[in-house]
Amino acid sequence: QVQLVESGGGLVQAGGSLRLSCAASGRSLSNYATAWFRQAPEKEREFVAAISRSGESTHAADSVRGRFTISRDTAKTTVYLQMNSLKPEDTAVYYCAARTRNIDYSGTRYYTDSSQYDVWGQGTQVTVSS
Repeated sequence: QVQLVESGGGLVQAGGSLRLSCAASGRSLSNYATAWFRQAPEKEREFVAAISRSGESTHAADSVRGRFTISRDTAKTTVYLQMNSLKPEDTAVYYCAARTRNIDYSGTRYYTDSSQYDVWGQGTQVTVSS
């Protein structure tokens, strides 16, 4: 069973940067399409960014496009979310998710709906002060 562990969250001033990491225990993340979601207090969980199994396809939500970048390391064992120009409205718990079932063997598909992911990390808090 794959388990995901997020790290890199913290407190940052508006305009600052953070890099979140998502590592898998049990198996390499290179086997799975992966995504980041976030949930702010009293709000629904929302999609942030996704990357295909191969890493060649990525997609980011409109609210973060141009500021956030999802990527894999060269060994494909870790997925990152580089967050620049952070805003107070980016404050949330950020979750990493992996799709370990119904594998896309082309490796090029990404998924933006949380229901398409079956393994989730515990989350890491990101707080952006104004």
